[in-house]
Amino acid sequence: MSRPSEDAMNLDHLFRAIDQIGTLVARVRPEQAADPTPCASWNVHDLVNHVVDETYRFAESTATGSRGPSDGDHLTGDWVSAFDQAAESLRAAWQSPGAVDRVHRFPGGEVPAAWAIGQQATEFAIHAWDIAKATGQSTDLDPELGELAMDWARQNMVPQIRGDESGGFHIAQAVTVSEDASLYDRLAAFGGRQP
Repeated sequence: MSRPSEDAMNLDHLFRAIDQIGTLVARVRPEQAADPTPCASWNVHDLVNHVVDETYRFAESTATGSRGPSDGDHLTGDWVSAFDQAAESLRAAWQSPGAVDRVHRFPGGEVPAAWAIGQQATEFAIHAWDIAKATGQSTDLDPELGELAMDWARQNMVPQIRGDESGGFHIAQAVTVSEDASLYDRLAAFGGRQP
């Protein structure tokens, strides 16, 4: 894992990423729940549930230094409320005393808070594209956030952590796209999606 640069993502970027994906979740229509997504094994319901669950897992790891297993279906009621509650728990965890100063534990080892912030914001940025693409929303998303997420991804989403889902990997190999592809299409492709 690389060290964060001076222009690394900060809490403002993370909170913008949370707001961006929250806006997209709020626009998902109930009849889209079973629609396919760029994440091959997930439909829209599964993808949004993953985002909510990951938000809770991020909050837990930020607050306690450890991360429990996935917690089932969070979307049994109102999806927007489910996401908002998870997002609030993550914001509260990062705003707790010492959260931005301490070392954070990840499966790959200990990382500085700036790395954890970048990882979380990048995951939200990529999944924002996933949700937008799957539900017919605009993929013309926050450009500054997209550039920072792309920088973080290039530094940290290395070939060694990529592979086929059947092999236990969570990140697919990067997909080649044209140089004139939009920023978020390039980010999604780097994250293993086919734009």
